[in-house]
Amino acid sequence: MSRELPPPYSGDTPIWAEDLNDYLGRARSTLGYLNDDDRATTDGIILWNSAGYPVVSKNGEFRQIVLADGEGTLSINSDVTFAAAGTGYPLTYTAGPDVSGINLNGSQIEFVEAGHYLLSFTAQIYSTSSATVDFVFWAKINGSNTPNSTIHSTLHQNASALVIGRTISLTVEAGDYLQAFGAASSTSGQLKAFAANTISTEPAAPASTLSITRLHQ
Repeated sequence: MSRELPPPYSGDTPIWAEDLNDYLGRARSTLGYLNDDDRATTDGIILWNSAGYPVVSKNGEFRQIVLADGEGTLSINSDVTFAAAGTGYPLTYTAGPDVSGINLNGSQIEFVEAGHYLLSFTAQIYSTSSATVDFVFWAKINGSNTPNSTIHSTLHQNASALVIGRTISLTVEAGDYLQAFGAASSTSGQLKAFAANTISTEPAAPASTLSITRLHQ
């Protein structure tokens, strides 16, 4: 592939035209912002769209290049109890070292950038009673319930633990905040964290995790 401006036409039209098209495609990538006249007829042209995101031409359209923002893993590393049966409580997470583009304010998980996000939630439920305990978890955005985000599960045995989870996707605006809520039908139900075992060497088990990835703007 030619990396410099092809010399003037020298008799081999197809090769000269191919080299010129390749050069112009790379040169266009350095010019700045996508406008209404730009066409994605050549793959690999990189521009910036009006929202400030890089896009690349592929298969006849410009597609966003996802930047490493709005992602990370949150966790709860201690037991969580429910003060009252049948009452929903927000869960408060701690940010891991890989978190970017996400701010924590108590139980509120704020999105710095707008976009479509993938959320993967897990909870390690635990019971201190031999009676049946029902658990329910769901998500809220800006204080309102998120449709189709609810998880129901049940434990029937004293000192039994079970990891449950669900993955959902949602679209948010910059500044929107997410909260994960949990409830149990009895105060004997809780989220359980297990410490690392120095004998068998397995690492600690968090009470809950929440992994967040921004898929696109």
